[in-house]
Amino acid sequence: MIQISSREKEVLQLIAYEYTAKEIASKLFISFHTVNDHRKNLLCKLNVRNTAGMVRVAFEKGIFEL
Repeated sequence: MIQISSREKEVLQLIAYEYTAKEIASKLFISFHTVNDHRKNLLCKLNVRNTAGMVRVAFEKGIFEL
């Protein structure tokens, strides 16, 4: 089972809705660098190479729905 924090899940969902890292940072009141750290962690945890793969795996694993 994949262990994703609630914050990582929030970031992932906003990525799926096509928010930029800067927009996500503003919306969640975190820094741009923190958003990128969450993104990197998600890529690793989901074992994917890019954002499209991240969103695809999130749907396949039922991490969230649009």
